[in-house]
Amino acid sequence: MDYTQGYRDGFAAGIAAGQMGGIPANMPHMAPAVEAPTPKKRKVSAYSRAYGRAYKSLRRKATLKSGKLRKGVTHKKLVKQAHAVAKRGRKK
Repeated sequence: MDYTQGYRDGFAAGIAAGQMGGIPANMPHMAPAVEAPTPKKRKVSAYSRAYGRAYKSLRRKATLKSGKLRKGVTHKKLVKQAHAVAKRGRKK
């Protein structure tokens, strides 16, 4: 069987299934989707929020008008600094 014949057969079977309201046995991938249970939302930790705020603040300070980072500043350095700021800010 060549590709075009197989395509025509599959296409015709899909059209027929749609008109009859059923799913042909040779097309199980067209089965109706089963609804998955809604996933539980995770609670964002206080540290994660503090880190996010610190990173955004540092990123804003290190970004030029063009959107590039200043010379000598890398994402890796920003992440390290943000972790330090977040850790420092949470110590009591």
